[in-house]
Amino acid sequence: NPATGEKLAQITQASKADVDKAVKAANNAQKSWAKLTGFQRAKYLYAIARLIQKHSRLFAVLESLDNGKPIRESRDVDVPLVIRHFYHHAGWAQLLEEKLDDYQAIGVAGQIIPWNFPLLMMAWKIAPALAAGNTVVLKPAEYTSLSALLFAEICQQAGIPKGVVNIVTGDGKTGAEIVNHADVHKIAFTGSTAVGRLIRQQTAGTGKKLTLELGGKSAFIVFDDADVDSAIEGIIDAIWFNQGQVCCAGSRLLVQESIANRFHEKLKERMSKLRVGDPLDKSTDIGAIIDPSQHTRISKLVKQGVAEGAELYQPEITLPECGCFYPPSLLTEVDTAHYVAQEEIFGPVLVSMTFRTPAEAVALANNVRYGLACSVWSENINLALDIAPKVIAGVVWINCTNQFDAAAGFGGKKESGFGREGGIEGMYAYLKPKVDASLSLGKTQKVFELKSKNSKALVDRTPKFYIGGKQARPDGGYSQTVVSNKGELIAHIGQGNRKDIRNAVEAARKATAWTNTTAHNRAQVLYFIAENLSLRSEEFAKNIQAISTTSTKQAEKEVAASIERLFYYAAIADKFDGQVHTVPVRGVVLAMPEANGIMGIVCPDENPLLAFVSLMAASIAMGNRVVMIPS
Repeated sequence: NPATGEKLAQITQASKADVDKAVKAANNAQKSWAKLTGFQRAKYLYAIARLIQKHSRLFAVLESLDNGKPIRESRDVDVPLVIRHFYHHAGWAQLLEEKLDDYQAIGVAGQIIPWNFPLLMMAWKIAPALAAGNTVVLKPAEYTSLSALLFAEICQQAGIPKGVVNIVTGDGKTGAEIVNHADVHKIAFTGSTAVGRLIRQQTAGTGKKLTLELGGKSAFIVFDDADVDSAIEGIIDAIWFNQGQVCCAGSRLLVQESIANRFHEKLKERMSKLRVGDPLDKSTDIGAIIDPSQHTRISKLVKQGVAEGAELYQPEITLPECGCFYPPSLLTEVDTAHYVAQEEIFGPVLVSMTFRTPAEAVALANNVRYGLACSVWSENINLALDIAPKVIAGVVWINCTNQFDAAAGFGGKKESGFGREGGIEGMYAYLKPKVDASLSLGKTQKVFELKSKNSKALVDRTPKFYIGGKQARPDGGYSQTVVSNKGELIAHIGQGNRKDIRNAVEAARKATAWTNTTAHNRAQVLYFIAENLSLRSEEFAKNIQAISTTSTKQAEKEVAASIERLFYYAAIADKFDGQVHTVPVRGVVLAMPEANGIMGIVCPDENPLLAFVSLMAASIAMGNRVVMIPS
């Protein structure tokens, strides 16, 4: 118990054999679970929701004992959201065959959750996975495993078939066993960016689907026309909710310079009224830090911020003598280069900076490697709606903060991860398309050896790179040969190096006009590419045939399929609309499709033209800029 230091329970450190057993059970149960009708799965999820509702007080108390968060938060936020997720996804289970009939379950989902919201993160992951027909192997954080084990009892009471839900406890080694298990088909991880990066490396090339919800350093932007009192309450909730141990915490206050002094004084006055203490006391505002090691880390980072020149304010609050508590803290006079302005502290510490113009506010908000959430406060709705899309974040709240619901997707950008949890976006994360693999254009990856050094070309032509809208020679001065299926030299092509890639990425980074242009304009460009490819289809077919073992008919078929693919993505470019999500709050949730940005794409050797066109067209149709390496 982080509030007292007393031992609550002992849990098992799962071994490799334990993980193997859990994964085997999940695989054995998956097919029969997926074969159930949507209505049958919906009844199970509904039963889970009802049972949690019946034992809601038990879950709330256990969550506060295990995690240290105030009972008011676990009772009024966490548990109701958990119930809401299972109710909502019971609906998705029912509608799956109707709304997503072109998709099917992935298989076994390996899920690793953090200690800051143990029960809620479990619901975010298990509910959509079960609704989609998957089975799960879940590992809770070693600090906070008790609510997951209680949930296992709920599953038994609900009659969930054996093997559908499997829970193994342990540390990072147990998580690694799940990630690297050959019979796990999907990994969903919430945690630190460092571990998320490692998981991405370990799953690369395995075919496992991946969802990562990682760290954040979210901006809380307050303009001079904002309702200051409301914004003060907003920042209290944004950074001191759950002791600031929230990945999307509004830990960077960006306040317009003209109101900064007044805002800071009001904020300090409000901070002095916060109560830090027993998590089971319903009047407590800030509970206990999860572990002494985390407390030490927070203290160290605050001291580092002060050493860098920041001014520290901590209200004169009496902290409990025992337990792991840290006072609410405000760091002002912070520079953008300071460590505390860039790195996630994950504690009750707010870092404040000022800005003068809306453009500067956006620049400061985007000046971190994270992109999870942002909160914008202004009574000028035109200004707020102009700023929101410019902030690189997965979620932007306007005149509110920490608004979550099962119907609205949540997730990050940049080093805050990718993928969404909640809503239809979260359902896609646990489904895969039903692919018709009947169309085969043949394999063209065979490597031919050079037999003749003579080229048939009358005049030597040097194919160059295409960077920034123009041809460019390779920086390194190296070339590689392209050989025909008869062993004859066709051409020498450039061998790209690090500088060539850097130049290409730089050119892509500057081409923001492509992302900002209308979807209609992007569609017209794709149609124009298709027109030009059609005019030269015979030439392309001959080139495909020359470098592969395909027949003339197969080569012509590949070119025709490439033209059709261009038409398809031109058609879809201006049809990929966003959504308005129905959530049980007063307000509107807009899900706006956005380009990823710059994409690096390495094309396969099979069907060199069709593969290139498919990957390129799909990416640029959505407004992305691409750096491509062809077959």
